[in-house]
Amino acid sequence: MVIKMILDEIRKGENKKLELKEKIPSNEAIAKTVVAFSNTSGGKLIIGVKDNKEIIGIEEDKIFEYEEKISSIINDLCYPTILPEIYAQNIEGKVVLVIEIFRGSLLPYYLKSKGKLKGTYVRIGSTNRVADEEMIVELQRKRFNKSFDEEINFETDIKDIDLNIIYDEFKKIGKKCDYDKLRNLKLIKKVNGKDLPTNALLIALGKFDNTMIKCARFKGVTKEIFIDKKEFNKSLFYNLENSIKFLQNHLNLNAEVKGLQLKEDLEIPILALREVLINAVIHRNYLRNSDIKVAIYDDIVEIVSPGGFPNGLTIEEVMNGRSEIRNKILANLFRELKYVETWGSGIEKIKKLCREKNIKFEIKESGNFVSVIFYRPKIKRSKKTLSSSEKPAKNQRKNRFNKPGRNSL
Repeated sequence: MVIKMILDEIRKGENKKLELKEKIPSNEAIAKTVVAFSNTSGGKLIIGVKDNKEIIGIEEDKIFEYEEKISSIINDLCYPTILPEIYAQNIEGKVVLVIEIFRGSLLPYYLKSKGKLKGTYVRIGSTNRVADEEMIVELQRKRFNKSFDEEINFETDIKDIDLNIIYDEFKKIGKKCDYDKLRNLKLIKKVNGKDLPTNALLIALGKFDNTMIKCARFKGVTKEIFIDKKEFNKSLFYNLENSIKFLQNHLNLNAEVKGLQLKEDLEIPILALREVLINAVIHRNYLRNSDIKVAIYDDIVEIVSPGGFPNGLTIEEVMNGRSEIRNKILANLFRELKYVETWGSGIEKIKKLCREKNIKFEIKESGNFVSVIFYRPKIKRSKKTLSSSEKPAKNQRKNRFNKPGRNSL
């Protein structure tokens, strides 16, 4: 079973949790990979495998020497202490050396020689990257099981905030909300007898610069020419509602006659799109100075959220329904407001809705962004004159979402 599992991992190639080496790399290269795995999702460094996934093995008479050497490298170069599992594994008659690292609890881990600010590495895709200061702070929060949205914001006076926006959201579902309720939800915290807002409250009300949702309908399959664009920059509730309306306005309706009734459905299930947008709002990294983006092309709809998967989640774990919450207070607020039913149920709901409509969708993690792509069904269209909303805006044929070419994050 272990052999099959490792062999399956090798066949998939290098990724967030796997690095392959033909022979033992330099001391620092080993340390960087070990630190990156410890800070992210854990993983395996397997020695004795070529880049093309061919298993060539290592010298069997040097296994114990290699194990001792690697153990010393990790102990001497990495901090805090990392305890790897190092073992030899015979695969198809050849022996490889496996260094298995588990995600640590004493975050952040770093190279002693470079210090915390320059020696902290994280795993992005199949590469090890130096963590910036924001990432290091986020890792420190994870160490103490704290989230950014839990922190008190000392710069904003509670008297300057319109709480009616949240009160009205609770009214919509027939619930009462008052000051005490906001305290119970930890949207407000008392410090030295004074009520102060948490970051979660300010995020929900759109008081941060990066809470915007940018929506665009592009002509064709690239970002070179846009047909329509909207930027929603108020409360998260307003942004969500209007982003969904934007999608409804620019996607096709499919009509089906059932008895005497004409039933019209959006080409991509609106509940699936809504689920993805809600997840993007709840789980995005609000420390990143970037916005959620919704892009509609002739062939796909793409929703991009800043921040990789929280707490080192992998795509496989996400697709299997595992849920990790980056913004705890914000997530709880959305659950109270019935935007979220059960943690981890969203992916299964999206799968089911798309399967019923024969819609293909996929999730990608690229750098510090997560994108969800829905493939639009191909339909035969008769030639017609574009409506005013479909005509490209004059003098605005530039890409509003970074450089031309979609998926360029």
